Parts: sequence; C-alpha cells; structure tokens
Amino acid sequence: MSKDTHQNLPGYSTRWLGLLFIGISLLVISLDNTILNVALPSISNDLGASASDLQWIVDAYVLVFAALLLTMGSFGDKIGRKRALQFGLVMFGLGSLWAALSTSTEMLIAARAFLGIGGATIMPATLSIISATFPREERSQAIAVWAAIFGLGVGVGPVVGGLLLEHFEWNAVFFVNLPVVAVALLGGAFFLADSKDEHAPKPDIIGVLLSVPGLFALIYGIIEAGMKDWTDPHVLTAFGISAVLLTIFTWWESRAPNPMLPLHFFKNMSFTGANIAMTFIMFSMFGSIFFLSQYLQTIQGYSALDAGLRMVPMAVSLAVVSVSSARIAKRLGTKRTVALGIMIAAGGLLFMSQMYEVDTAYSTVVVGQIILASGMGFAMSPATDSIMGSVPVNKAGVGSAMNDTTRQLGGALGIAVLGTIMNGRYLDGIEALKAALPQLRPDMFEGISSSIQAAHKIASNPQVPESFANTIINTADQAFVAGMNDAMLFGAAVMLINALLVILILPSRVRAPREEAPAQGAHEHDLPGVAAAGD
Repeated sequence: MSKDTHQNLPGYSTRWLGLLFIGISLLVISLDNTILNVALPSISNDLGASASDLQWIVDAYVLVFAALLLTMGSFGDKIGRKRALQFGLVMFGLGSLWAALSTSTEMLIAARAFLGIGGATIMPATLSIISATFPREERSQAIAVWAAIFGLGVGVGPVVGGLLLEHFEWNAVFFVNLPVVAVALLGGAFFLADSKDEHAPKPDIIGVLLSVPGLFALIYGIIEAGMKDWTDPHVLTAFGISAVLLTIFTWWESRAPNPMLPLHFFKNMSFTGANIAMTFIMFSMFGSIFFLSQYLQTIQGYSALDAGLRMVPMAVSLAVVSVSSARIAKRLGTKRTVALGIMIAAGGLLFMSQMYEVDTAYSTVVVGQIILASGMGFAMSPATDSIMGSVPVNKAGVGSAMNDTTRQLGGALGIAVLGTIMNGRYLDGIEALKAALPQLRPDMFEGISSSIQAAHKIASNPQVPESFANTIINTADQAFVAGMNDAMLFGAAVMLINALLVILILPSRVRAPREEAPAQGAHEHDLPGVAAAGD
C-alpha cells in the first residue's frame, strides 16, 4: 500500500495518539472484569447480598455483554465506529454511576446489566477503529498494544480494587470508571476519525432476535453449570433453547440477504482457527485467575490488596510479551507463534497443578503466573490479528465482535468447567470431616461444603472448639488445593489440544478475505492481510 493510499485511511495522521485513547476506552472494560471481585465481600455486608446475589452481580454484566457483541459490532459498522464507541462510553459512564449509587442488590444487578450494553458497544468499536485506521504493515503492532492493554487491565484490576477498598467504600470501584470514561471521550473526540460500512445493509432484525437470546441461553447454561451441575434441569433447558435458537440462527444467516454474521467468513481458516484458539486461551486465563485470587486470599491469608499486588507479575508478563509478539509473529508466522504461546501456557498450567500446595512459597507461585501469562501473551495478539486481518475492513465491527464473543464465551466456559472440576474434588475432600468430626452439626457441614470462604468463616466462630477449627481449616484447604490442581491439570490438557488444532487448521500467514483480493495488476503485498505466496 503506497504512502498516498495510507493518507486516505480515516485518522491516519493521528493514529498512534488515537490508539492511546482507544486503549483508555478498552481499559475501563478490562478493569471492570476483575476489579469488582475484591469488592464482593463489602457489597455482601452493606447490601445484605447472598452468595447467589453476588454471583448475579458478576454474571449480569457477562451475560448481556456477550449476548449483544455481534449485534453491537454490526451496529458500529452501520452508524460509524467512533460514534458507536462514544455512545458506548456514555452508557458505561451512566451505568457506573447507577451501580455506585445502588441501594439494593436488585438495583445493582440491573445496573450491571446496563453496563453490559455499554461494554458490548465499546469493545468491538475499539478493534474495528484500529483495523480501519492502521495500514496492514502497522496493524499487527497496534493490535499487539491493544491486547497488552486488555491483559494489563485484567491483571491490575484486583490491585486497583484493593487500593480503593483500603480507603473508600465498595462503590468506589464504580466511581473510578467516571474519570476514565471522561478522558476516553475527550481524547477520542479530537484524535479518532469515524469510519463505517458505506454500503451497510438494513439491520438483520431476525438475526438479532435469534442470536441475542441464543447466546444468552448458552452463557446462562455455562454459568449455571458451574454453580450447580451439568445435568441440572435448568442447565439442560438453557442448552436446549440455545441449541434450537442458534441452529435456526445459522440457517437464517446462510439464507438472509443481509446477514449480521456472514457465514462465509468461517471458510477462511485464519478466521475460524484464530477464533477457536482465542476461546480456549481465555478459557485458561479466566479459569486460572478465578482460582488464584481465592488461593492467595483464603488459603494463604493475604488481604485483597496484598493478593492483588502478588498478581501483578502475571499482568506485567502478559502485557510485555503481547507487545513483542507482533515482531515474533513476523519471523515465525501466525501458526507457529500462536501454537508456541498456547503450549507455553499449557506448561504454566501443568507447573501450577504439580507445584501448588497449601503452604507453597510465593516465589514458586509467581513462576507459574509468569509462565502462563507469557504463553497467553505470545498467542493473544497474533490470534486477534488473524481474526481482524481475515475480514474486510468494512466488516471490521463484525470481526471484532466475533473476537470479543469468543473471549467472553471462553472465559465463562473456563470458570464453569474448571470450577465444576474443582468443586467436585472439594466436596469429595470435605466428606472426610464426617468421619473426623461426627459431632459437627449438619448446618455447619452444609456451610463448609458450600465454599472455602464459608469453611474459614465457620472455623472462626467462637463457639467452635479450637481443635475442631484446625481440622476444618486443614481439611478444607487441602480439599480446595487438590480441586484447584485437578482443574489446572485439565486446563493444561485442553490447551495442548488447542495447540494441536492450531497447528492443523490455522494458516502460517493471515489470509485476506475474498473481498480484498488483488485487483488486476496489483501486487499482493500492497493489500491488507494478503499472505505471501507459499504461506
């Protein structure tokens, strides 16, 4: 692509400064994924929220966010990506204010669902603006920065939350979003240019009506399975509804004159292979963070702030490696870089499953974090670049939405599947208390069985004899760690299978979409996303 052609790209002259404000927009979402976790005990005490209420405070956001991503990606392509980004930021700011001022669990759950709408509008817009603004030779580096910011936000969320809770009430984790949103809005207004699909078709209303409840039912089923059981009637019903709706959605999209998700994208293995890779990368990332925060706080006794600080190496490793992964991918190719990253991440999970004990030294814990995060950093940005480079620029919103949907589905699946494995082993371990402490009241045993946090709370009750308390804590801690190790081992196996799939189906270089095939007389390397001959 010539320099003159570069100048025609929207926002080209301010692209790197614009990327800063795209990153700030993304940061507010990635922080929100983890910053809330450290505030849940305070919310429970202040609003009287039950364990089930706390689950829905977290999940209401995930459900709405993931279910609306495809719809909002198409929405941004039609009305303009910058306009969609600003619209989403305003909604996110209003939702954060609503959440911060909530006086009941029902009010907070509703506010979190509203935040999901804002997040679903922001996230696909960030990636699609990058695809429309940066020429192909710079796009992979810009996406690497995007992936690094996302990973950094997820990693530092617990630290920021811990710092806020040291000095303020729980609602500070929502108030902190407001200045970030304001900066992103102001900077984006000056340094981002708008772009859209000039030939945007009419909205695919039927596709929306099928995809949103279909994805909602799928994610609801995954989350409920993690809380209950995979054969629970509610879970099976949700999966059944999802299967029916998404099957009809697939049928409709293959025949609709203006589909919201053109199914021919999946014929390009750069798109399909990278989406599969991203699903299971997030599977391991969200599943491991879910266990790690509980392990550090409840088992090893760190405060929320101290535990958050001890997860910083994971965030830093992910961010640093993500930035450098674009250069590595240019040398090794997309296939090898993504597969290598996934195998390193699998090694990290395997290390964690074999080395973590109740009293494991932090120096050992941090090694597992760094290995896992480094592997994910290698894989995430090349996989994302493969997805975005395999769809036409005028459909960047759809590509971005698919990338984000697979992230959310993978994360929800990781927490549900790995959480179910851990809970099963935990309950098996807790059974030993019946023989060790036959005097234990049934209600206490039920509470200990519900969670590791409840076990520690019951053991700290002054009415429980010290010898009983020590037995409860030791048994519960050992059962939790055994369950965590089983889950990590399963995660490592899943990641190895993921690496094999990548090797088999992901092209070495990103294959351009048919819509960007070379015009007569043009050179392949002048066009975005076109692989060199022989790749």
